[in-house]
Amino acid sequence: MFYLLKVLKDLYNSGNKQESNNAHISNKNNEDIVLSPDVSINIKYIQRRFYESPDLVIRRFQIKATQSEAALVYFSGLSDKNSIQHNVLQPLIHGTTDYITVLPVTVGKTKVVEVWSQVEQAILNGNSVLFINGQITGYQLDTKGGPKIDIKEPHIEISLKGTHQSFVESDSQNIALIRRYIPQQELILKEMTVGIRGKTKVTILYLKDVASKEVLKELESRIEKIDVDAIINTGELLEFIEDNPYSPFPQFILTERPDTTVSHILQGRFAVVVDRSPFVLIAPSGFTSFFQAVDDYSTRWLVASFIRILRFVAFMIALFLPATYVALISFNFEVIPIQLYLSIAESRTQVPFSPVMEAFLMELTLEMMREGAVRLPTPIGQTVGIVGGIIIGQAAVQAGIVSNIMIIVVAVTAIASFIIPNYDMGSAIRLLRFPMMLLAAFFGFVGIVIGSMTLVAHFVSLESLGIPYGSPLAPFRFSDMKDTFIRLPLWKMNKRPKGARAIQSTRQGESRKKR
Repeated sequence: MFYLLKVLKDLYNSGNKQESNNAHISNKNNEDIVLSPDVSINIKYIQRRFYESPDLVIRRFQIKATQSEAALVYFSGLSDKNSIQHNVLQPLIHGTTDYITVLPVTVGKTKVVEVWSQVEQAILNGNSVLFINGQITGYQLDTKGGPKIDIKEPHIEISLKGTHQSFVESDSQNIALIRRYIPQQELILKEMTVGIRGKTKVTILYLKDVASKEVLKELESRIEKIDVDAIINTGELLEFIEDNPYSPFPQFILTERPDTTVSHILQGRFAVVVDRSPFVLIAPSGFTSFFQAVDDYSTRWLVASFIRILRFVAFMIALFLPATYVALISFNFEVIPIQLYLSIAESRTQVPFSPVMEAFLMELTLEMMREGAVRLPTPIGQTVGIVGGIIIGQAAVQAGIVSNIMIIVVAVTAIASFIIPNYDMGSAIRLLRFPMMLLAAFFGFVGIVIGSMTLVAHFVSLESLGIPYGSPLAPFRFSDMKDTFIRLPLWKMNKRPKGARAIQSTRQGESRKKR
């Protein structure tokens, strides 16, 4: 009896699983049913498909020129009603011009649709579809509307001397921002669709005579293989196409600034614009790209070089300073000068925790304050960050929970992590601090060396779209070092970086006479 019940249960579960798979396949490969020449039948079909959509508008009317019955279908919140009224309905209802092949409407773009899958996708994207009695095809009319989004200043990548415009949630507006910088026919757009239920338009932008065809093919292949219900934002797309999903290091750049995007396109890289997302993906990206900012090229090269070096120094401090403190106090205290050692020992006399517990406690407190400040409204978040840090730090020292030197280490580490211009790289460093502190607690400086060598080995083996992540450091390319740790004058950087695999290496000619 028990065996029979188990068999019935397995059959029931397998049936549910098969039904779920069939539903998934049905959504993915929707049957292409042709349209009917009868407008009434088409209306009944679309009412049945969208029977729980009160925002669906079906406007039946008669075309004056041909006396044919017609119907216009669209979603009220996604389409431009003014365009529909003046550019579609008015010419058809009141116009007297007869037509044979060209529809007498004044919208920017029309397209013939023959099957219901095309009709459904058209109206869901904000277009309207016109059915005419006696015709087995319909017309997709470009009447996209929806909420208009104003272009604002960047919130994450603050602009000093660059543009004060950021991308928005509309792919057409984002592409227009990029085209303003590169008004050339060599700027190619390749459109793709990702998602089964929520079809998201993804556009790849690149320079045809500069970008590598092999890298483009690899990027297209990875996007085409994505089998998912929907892509909500660019970050989700990034996770599906990155080379090593288990790496703490970001392998693609996400930017909200059009000038940054254009700078990478001109170097031979690819920009991926995802509809409904205010961030653009840059691929391929190397490790040193995350320490470069477009504002560096608007500043005098000596100052920009100093800032660039400062960022790499801040990277080392943010990653290794807490671990170094733990190693010095726990294992290698003999290398500390005697006066400093006495000062540290005096401040730690009341601390009941070990150095690693002290460091973990303060670092976790710092991360909680940082996340709390981000989630709260801006005025309140700034208050929580400043007041909370001062009060908690002072109270922790007076209570004997942590030492004075630990407060200094945490503060310097936090400031160093803020210097890194890319948020994703800064988050990776915040994560890597904790295993480095554990290694320092177990093995001292030997543990820090072990952790460093592990990171270097991983760094060397990592790739971005099949291109070495460590370029121009590993493999070493001397010609690309002009724009790595320092930034030489722009008139000396005549070649594009080899790490981008550009097929046209020359970026500029001799722009400055020799003196």
